[in-house]
Amino acid sequence: MEKMKMESANITDMNIDKIAALFPNCITETADENGKLKKAINFEMLRAMLSEDIAEGDEAYEFTWVGKKAAIAEANRPIRKTLRPCVEESVNWDTTENLYIEGDNLEVLKLLQESYLGKVKMIYIDPPYNTGNDFIYRDDFAVSADDYAEGSGQLDEDGNRLFKNTDSNGRFHSDWCSMIYSRLMLARNLLSDDGVIFISIDDNEYDNLKKICDEVFGLTDFRSMVTVIANPGGRDYGGIAKTTEYIMIYSKSESTVLQKVPDENHIFEMKDEIGPFELRELRNRNTVFNDKNRPNLCYPFYLDPNNVDEFGLYHLALEPDENHSIKVMPLVSNGIQTVWRWGKNEKSRPNLNINVKGKKKQDGTYMIVEKYRDENVMVKNTWTDKKFRTENGSVQVRDIMGGKGIFDYPKPIEIPHLALLMSTDKDSIILDFFSGSATTAHAVMQLNAEDGGHRKFVMVQLPEKTDESSEAYKAGYKNICEIGKERIRRAGAKIKSETGADIDYGFRVLKLDDTNMQEVYYTPAETDQQMLLGFESNIKPDRTDLDLLFGCLLDWGLPLSMPYSSEQIEGVTVHTYNDGDLIACFDKAIPESVIKTIAKRQPLRVVFRDDSFADSPSKINVSEIFKMLSPDTRVKVI
Repeated sequence: MEKMKMESANITDMNIDKIAALFPNCITETADENGKLKKAINFEMLRAMLSEDIAEGDEAYEFTWVGKKAAIAEANRPIRKTLRPCVEESVNWDTTENLYIEGDNLEVLKLLQESYLGKVKMIYIDPPYNTGNDFIYRDDFAVSADDYAEGSGQLDEDGNRLFKNTDSNGRFHSDWCSMIYSRLMLARNLLSDDGVIFISIDDNEYDNLKKICDEVFGLTDFRSMVTVIANPGGRDYGGIAKTTEYIMIYSKSESTVLQKVPDENHIFEMKDEIGPFELRELRNRNTVFNDKNRPNLCYPFYLDPNNVDEFGLYHLALEPDENHSIKVMPLVSNGIQTVWRWGKNEKSRPNLNINVKGKKKQDGTYMIVEKYRDENVMVKNTWTDKKFRTENGSVQVRDIMGGKGIFDYPKPIEIPHLALLMSTDKDSIILDFFSGSATTAHAVMQLNAEDGGHRKFVMVQLPEKTDESSEAYKAGYKNICEIGKERIRRAGAKIKSETGADIDYGFRVLKLDDTNMQEVYYTPAETDQQMLLGFESNIKPDRTDLDLLFGCLLDWGLPLSMPYSSEQIEGVTVHTYNDGDLIACFDKAIPESVIKTIAKRQPLRVVFRDDSFADSPSKINVSEIFKMLSPDTRVKVI
């Protein structure tokens, strides 16, 4: 039986597979350090396939910095980690589809590569701005742990890899670029084809972030740069009162169009049997478009002066008859024959007298109008409303958490709320891997309550310790994750009490940890036989069935938010995940009758402990049982 790999996806292998799909003749084989054959790229052949588009010499346009290649390598490097369930800190564990994940977001993003590949509709992040006072992630490739501990004094007993990136650091910008680049590489993989990412930033790394996003997402996938009036009073910035921050918006695909949102300040004053509307002239006022270059948009309507409705609007036809006797053409403006905005047969004919009517002007002549019904508007790229101000976010956290200074500079929920309206539908998955005080989770629940949605959030946050002198620490919050989880609990309770909405207020807590497996699991060929005999199991002794189940979900690329059940069959514990997507049994001795019972249920996947079977013949017997009773089931062991 096949063993599960129990490590994160190898991004390099995934990229090779993508190239293979386009250029199969460029794939070859090479031997790894153990002499095992693996797929590789024939770069000379690939170069030949792309010969007309290869940049020669050293004069190609490129954005680079010290550590960029290492950042790419780190993003591609698999890790042997897992996410361990923490039921006691969760809310509605059995039924919720929301996730709160504690851990280094680079490693968490690696673990999510298969379970959430192409499934996330929207990402919102508010990363460290690199102001000179921020703590940012310093990854393994940037500096050794010993050098880091000696140089910064920020390596704690848990191996926390945050450091204070001051402008005295010679790699001030490079370290920040490396930090964000590797994470965005992995995040892009998780976006759906129509997915969108929103990134908050200020002036310090604005230019660098734009170049990085152009490279990671593509120049043509840039959607907009939003300017937010975050502090109308302004902060001293070299003699300038800086009032703004920015939100960069990129999409996974060039064809993605951001959605219109409800116009809070506009009310339609008229309403017919279809719904509310307002009148807009059908004529295109821009004389650049005229009968010479748009002849298909220049045609007559015919109006019946005796057929008028309660709104003072007249019945129309596209051909004259005894009733429709008044011809109406687009106005001639400054000697130029203007045109309609709609083509005759494409839109005017099917909308005639439904959304297209005639209207008398004050001079007694007639015009053609459209009943405009769209109550939504395109979002502008400048957000000036006071609800977007940083101080509003502080007030919201204070009101929810019951104290001042619990979290510095939280974003108001209105920012991710508007981003959600622009980019998600009611069933979308939303990811925030710099979740901080969990503003994004709050916004997701708020919008679900407003429109009855079933959006699911995935929050990721490093459990960064709070300063012992801080208000958060004094209030009992020893790390940022404790703040985020409590904020979600309280926000959910508040929304439920105010709206009574029947939505998902829960979340599953998962914590990043080392692999569930003993080291011998990964290097059996190199392990001394006596050492092998010293291990009773491949599995670490402190791991529970639930730990193992969620480790297998990651390995098999299954979502982490689905329902599952556990039952006893002949004294053996059997776990069924999402109605048979996976059945797992981690008991050490499994009767053949139980294996047959599992096989008869015909699950898609099954996993057992490797040491559940005494020898190879026992494993062969299990394989034969599934071949007979459930031939399509994939069976693996750990």
